[in-house]
Amino acid sequence: MKRVENVKKAPAVTELPPEVRPGQSIELLKELHILTRDGKLNQDSRRKLKQVYHLYNFIEPLLRDVQGEKGSVSLVDHGAGKSYLGFILYDLFVKAQQVEENGGSHIYGIETREELVTKSTELAARLGFKGMSFLPLSVAESTTSSALPESIDIVTALHACNTATDDAIDFALKKNAKHMVLVPCCQAEVATVLRKNKGKDVKRSALTEIWRHPIHTREFGSQITNVLRCLQLEAHGYQVTVTELVGWEHSMKNELIIATYKNLPRRRPTERLHEVLGELGLAEMTERFYAPQAATTE
Repeated sequence: MKRVENVKKAPAVTELPPEVRPGQSIELLKELHILTRDGKLNQDSRRKLKQVYHLYNFIEPLLRDVQGEKGSVSLVDHGAGKSYLGFILYDLFVKAQQVEENGGSHIYGIETREELVTKSTELAARLGFKGMSFLPLSVAESTTSSALPESIDIVTALHACNTATDDAIDFALKKNAKHMVLVPCCQAEVATVLRKNKGKDVKRSALTEIWRHPIHTREFGSQITNVLRCLQLEAHGYQVTVTELVGWEHSMKNELIIATYKNLPRRRPTERLHEVLGELGLAEMTERFYAPQAATTE
């Protein structure tokens, strides 16, 4: 009889799904619940990963633009939550660079909930992501915080609720950001002013029919808010692109605003901004959607 030897089998190597890009942190993808514990993708997580890549495709050219110009990138993500976006950007882009303790590329996550800030800080330390910081601040508080640099290259704000998107724009303008990536969320401030002034404006212009009914007031208020944001950015010299964040199925709010500073003429968008505010009875909101004092660059 032949002697049968006991041969130890090599442990099976878990084959990663083809959607996972080379070099991505498997631990991070598991922490973000994109990969299951055994390194697999289910239908929900596959959709989530597709959404991540779709958004990354918009932001990567902006990161490369700044990197090519300065050699490093600073990015602030407002309303970061679990810092989903910041971690993915770091993992796919910044990680490949040389990150130094006091310099190099850096991503900041701004989030009011301290428990999320703590968890993100711990995860970044565990992954060795030295160029990430997380601050327990509101968007408005971060504008004057000494924990952030005086200038920031890129500002992102995804589904920052109510006026937080406007605060993120204010932050970016005051930090001289070159790029902004915004996915605005619900904002009731404009609708409230429209509703308040409806009675006295109703005889002034037939345009008030657009927001006469409550549901139209809400919807039109949301629409005009983003129009005013775009005009404000153009009034500060930015080139603005508005598109749809296709595939963002988990939210009805999928309007994507990308602004890049080009030092464009400011006079015309400033005039348009003031005209729209005046025509719609929103003049009291001029401070919210402020334009430069001297918009005369042609």
